[in-house]
This record gives sequence, structure tokens and C-alpha cells, in this order.
Amino acid sequence: MASRSAEDLCCPVCCQIFKDPVVLSCSHSFCKLCVQRWWREKQTRECPVCIRRSPLSEPPVSLALKNLCESFLLERGKRYSAGSEDLCSLHSERLKLFCLDHQDPVCLVCKDSKTHNNHRFRPLDEAAQDHKDELQKSLNILQGKLELFKNVQEIHHQTAEHIKVQALHTERQIKLHFKKLHQFLQEEEEARITALREEEDQKGKMMKEKIVALSREISALSDTIRATEEKLRAKDVSFLRNYKAAVERVQQCPLMEDPQLVSGALIDVPKYLGNLTFNIWNKMKGMVSCSPVVLDPNTAYPKLILSEDLTSMRFGERQKRPDNPERIFFFSSALGSEGFKSGTHSWDVEVGDNAHWGVGVAAEPVERKEQPHYGLWRLQFYNGEYTAYSSPDSAKVVTVKKKLQRIRVCLDIDKGKLSFSDPDTKAHIHTFTHTFTEKMFPYFNTEHSLPLKILPVTDTAEEKVYYKSWWSFW
Repeated sequence: MASRSAEDLCCPVCCQIFKDPVVLSCSHSFCKLCVQRWWREKQTRECPVCIRRSPLSEPPVSLALKNLCESFLLERGKRYSAGSEDLCSLHSERLKLFCLDHQDPVCLVCKDSKTHNNHRFRPLDEAAQDHKDELQKSLNILQGKLELFKNVQEIHHQTAEHIKVQALHTERQIKLHFKKLHQFLQEEEEARITALREEEDQKGKMMKEKIVALSREISALSDTIRATEEKLRAKDVSFLRNYKAAVERVQQCPLMEDPQLVSGALIDVPKYLGNLTFNIWNKMKGMVSCSPVVLDPNTAYPKLILSEDLTSMRFGERQKRPDNPERIFFFSSALGSEGFKSGTHSWDVEVGDNAHWGVGVAAEPVERKEQPHYGLWRLQFYNGEYTAYSSPDSAKVVTVKKKLQRIRVCLDIDKGKLSFSDPDTKAHIHTFTHTFTEKMFPYFNTEHSLPLKILPVTDTAEEKVYYKSWWSFW
């Protein structure tokens, strides 16, 4: 309880000593945070005491009142430091009870006073322990959140480093491609490198901003945790006097949203390397070939090694790649860089003597961290057996006349068909029928050191006739 002079220094809203006191035009004073909170709740700038409307959205600070409060708190602090912290400031009696209504320690005389008429009381030590337990629970939440923020920040650090590696590696590949071309292509090279630099700068800055933001959150959480731990180590009376402020500070922290990894944070490598020579072919006919599908390294399983032109992959040593949201961790798989929502699409894959492979399509929202139960259609070769899968519990063994060296994947989204054939013998292998509603991505899987290679598009008359007859048949 406060003395008469202390009551004169109490905010009418929070009934505590003024903190950053401001004075309204009606001459009533309040804590700055109290009056702002009051205005937010009422949605009007009226005085909490006399209900007069304040013309100012930022009322002026009352320096004289602020100085009085600071002097009072300093004097009271000296009295407490002299050994009187456990005594009632009104009656000089030992503080033994805690008023649940006022949330303040009181003595036995205070208990029987008119101020505490019909109030509820608890022994001081029990109240202190209950409040400490409650604050400890909030502290545990903050400590868990701090650990989460640190883990996500570490992943962001790894992503930022990988962006630099990707940018440097992609730049080298661009230069190697352009060295094979005449001076005529110099402007094309510069344009692509400039775009790459811009994306690297943009995404690098984005990662830095995320890291800086996480650092601020971590710093704020650390400060709150440190301050809360100091409060918990304080004596009961001191703890209870500062309990309300400590709880408010702690309760504000869990409102922060959990940090999330940024989707699409990595360099869009296929934009620069995918079909690079085909794009140049538009200006230099006959010099290049075109791959109908290119792999997206941002989706590749960490043990897959992709070729420089993103058209082949093989199983090998684990690569240093960040745990970005796009990456696949079931089987050892990768997706094509471009998805399809309509039309007819076809690509050939050279499997050769690879003893463990799979090709097909995956729906855009397919599960990437665990084996999916929906959204994946593929032809798999393993232990000398060819199997068509549409889900983990739906498999069909298919028979071929001779071991496949190449496999053709034909996707007709409009007709709802996914077909596999042998381009060497023109033999049909298997066809899935399904109403494809999501965007479909080419899917590739291998756990063998020999590569799967996406073959370039050919433009022979024989191929044109075959494609036409194939699609008219199916």
C-alpha cells in the first residue's frame, strides 16, 4: 500500500506510480501507456476520469510530475535498501499477506482496513510461489521460442551462403556457355549475368533482412528472458511489486509469430541455365539443342549430383544444400523446373544400365519431406522389375520384351493420361488415367551411380510421324 503522498503520484488507471506521465487538456495526468491503451479500447480520445475529449493524439509529458515520481521512487528505494522492504509503508508492520484483489503485499493492519474490505488474501510465500510458477511457465515458452528462432536463423545463414555459392557456380556455367559462341553473343552474356547479379543481390538482401530481423527478435527475447530471470531471483516482496510489469513484458513476447523459412529464397538457377542454348538458338539457328525438361536443383535430394546443364542426375556423395521448403527428402528425387497445367508434354530419359530409377510426374502440392500418399505417378525399375505406382499401396508390375535403355514419358493433361513407352521399339509400357487438376512437374528418381539423362528434342520427320501416331492412338 502507498502512503498519502504516494497516492497523489498514482495513475488513476493502473493505480501505480506514474510511468512517463502525460497531462491532458483537462489537467488530469496518466501514464503514457495507460492513456494510449484506454484510447485504443474506447476508440476515442477521452479522459478516463472526466470523459472530456482530448484534442491531442500525443499529449505532452508532465516533466514536473515525472521528476516528483522519480524522486519518490528513489527515496522509497533507499528505505527498502536500508532493510525496511518487508515493512508496510503505512503501518510499519511486517508484510505477511498478499491481497489478491489489489495484487499487492499488505500487513495485518491493512487487512482489516476499509481499503481492503471484503478482499481476498493469501500468505505472502504462497502467493509468491504461485506467481513464480506462473511466470516460469511463460519463461519456458520464451526459452523454447528463442531456441526455435536460433535454429531458423542458422538455416537462414546456410541459405544465404548457398545463394552465394549458387550465384558463383551459375555465373561460371553461363560464361562457359558463352565462350562457345561468337562475339555476337556478348550482349546476351552480359544481360544474363546482370540479371543473375540482380537476383543474387535481391535474394541476398532478403536473407540479410531476415537474419537481421531474427537477430532483433532473438535479442528482444534474450533481454526479456534475462530480465525475467532476474525478477525470479528477487525477494518475494520485490518480486511481487514488479510482478505485473514482468508478466506484461513476458506475455507480449509469445504473441510474436514463429519464424518461417522463406519459400523461393534460392537463386532461380533454371532461369539462367535451363534451356540456355535453346534460347540462344532463337538468334543462332542450328547451333544448339533443346531439352524439353530441365532439373530444378533447389528440389534435388542432397545425395543427387546434377549435371552442369541440369539435364542429368546421378546418386553420389551428400551435397551441401540448405533445408529449403522446395527440397525433396523422400527417396532420392528431383523435379523438373517447369510445371504444366494443360496441354500435351513429352520427354525422353536415357536410363542405360542404371539399376534403380523412377520417372513420372508429381503434383505441385506433393509431400516433400516424407513419402507421399497422393500426387505421384511413376514407372519404377528396381531389382530387375518394372513397376507402375500411383500411390504407395497401388502398384502394378509391368512386362517389357527387352531391357529398356530409354523411356518416353507422355503427359496429356487435358485428356487425363500419363503414358510410358520405349522410344526405341515404339512399344507401349503403361498408361495412367487421372483427372489432373494441379500443376504437374516432371519427376525423376535414382539411387544408382549411373546417370539418368533427359535427352534433347529431335526434329526428324520420323519423330514427328511417331508423335502424331502415338497421340492419335492413345
